[in-house]
Order: sequence, then structure tokens, then C-alpha cells
Amino acid sequence: MLFTADQLVAHAVGDYIIQSDWMANNKRKDSVAAGIHAVTYTLPFLLITTQVYAFLFICVTHFFVDRFGLARFVVWVKNGPWLPITPTGYQPDKPPFLAVWLFIIADNIVHVVCNALALAVFP
Repeated sequence: MLFTADQLVAHAVGDYIIQSDWMANNKRKDSVAAGIHAVTYTLPFLLITTQVYAFLFICVTHFFVDRFGLARFVVWVKNGPWLPITPTGYQPDKPPFLAVWLFIIADNIVHVVCNALALAVFP
């Protein structure tokens, strides 16, 4: 699996430049918002690949990771799956600003790994 600059730029453009406030504020509670975000997020990847399956894999995984906050489960398992699950995966004793930023970092890593996998499997 290879991580390239064009993949990271496509991710950043899709997740930070194209995503509207409405998408960001609603994607965890509304499938329509999550779906619109997933499709628009995936558009920059058209500059990297013409493989339909890669495009679909990136779009579908992005939808599920964002809609259901799946990165919090990665954080939760890392920190102790015997503890209660929280919206960020971090326990309440973690300062809220730090928990949010660490969750955002974990979320980005999950997306980048999914994208790299898609681009490696469907070159």
C-alpha cells in the first residue's frame, strides 16, 4: 500500500475545501448529508484514478466512516474496549479540546488508509 502526495491532497481538498458547514454539522446524524459529503469528497479522486471500483470504494467507506463515526471505535479499542464508548472514543477525563483533535486525526488516518487500499487494489 502506497501513500502518495496526490492522494493526500485529494483527501484534504475533499474533506476540508469542498465540505460545507452543513455537511460537517449533519453528516453524523443524517444519511443524506453524509451521502452528499461522501460523493463530493470523492470527486477530487477522479484526478488520480479512472477505476470505478476505486472511486466507489473510496465513496462508500467515506460515507460509513463519517456517518457512524467509525474512527471512534479505533480509538476506543486502542484505549480500552472494556471502557464505555464515547463520541470521540476517548474517556471523559481527556480534555475535550484534545479528545476532539485526536479524534479528527484518527478519522483522517482511517480515511487515508481506506483510500490507499482502494488505489492499491484497483490501480
